[in-house]
Amino acid sequence: MTWQHIYSSFNPIAFQAGSISVHWYGIMYALALLIAIFTAHWIIKKDKLNISKDTLDSYIWWVEIGVILGARLGYVLFYDTNTYYYLTHPWQIFNPFINGEYVGISGMSYHGALAGFIIASILFCKKNKISFWFMADIAALSVPLGYIFGRIGNFINQELVGRMTDMPWGIFVNGVLRHPSALYEAFLEGFVIFIILFIIRKKKQFDGQLALLYVMLYSIMRIISEIFRQPDIQLGFLAGTSWLTMGMLISGIFAIFCTILYLKLLKIKKN
Repeated sequence: MTWQHIYSSFNPIAFQAGSISVHWYGIMYALALLIAIFTAHWIIKKDKLNISKDTLDSYIWWVEIGVILGARLGYVLFYDTNTYYYLTHPWQIFNPFINGEYVGISGMSYHGALAGFIIASILFCKKNKISFWFMADIAALSVPLGYIFGRIGNFINQELVGRMTDMPWGIFVNGVLRHPSALYEAFLEGFVIFIILFIIRKKKQFDGQLALLYVMLYSIMRIISEIFRQPDIQLGFLAGTSWLTMGMLISGIFAIFCTILYLKLLKIKKN
């Protein structure tokens, strides 16, 4: 019962620093970034990859900017009901104030973040004459562990709530027992994917294989997770169905594209 009512007894604010409230949500996302960076350095050292620490640190700055920009723009394009307003008032996309009051920036899209990451990586690799696929494989091994903490942050912040359930591990949200879907995503999209990629990393046949497998695996895990996750309230289910969500649709598109590219690169390698 304590677990089921955790939201009613859990304080989302970790501590106060003067007049500033530091939320567990922000702490989890900071941890996600730090763990991803630590994992990247650890993998490079463990596998003796040919890349310097300074180059990796520079790359991290590039992709972090790309991820933030892409995540916000992706949400505006795919999930926000005020897309037209933002497209005609682009300076408002990153405006954290409403009527002079600071409210922060809410609304981020994973797939938008992925697109931003890809664009930033291409630009960085072109500038520094480094293989894009080589860097992408490092990122694919580094992101999943950090992703776990990002989804825990969503859970703590009562975001991405699950669909109704009668399972004993359900969580009460506004009086309704729901799947803790954010934790399902932390496990499937974070821990499981990391274990799979870490095990097969030594057997990869071409640069980019791990990166493409990551997107394919993430897409599969995201589609599974969406079965237990409440669809975005502003969108609901798509195409008049009672099951298709925007997350499923975009994940499916990414999975198909990466599968085709994977098979093409594998064919080139074998030839």
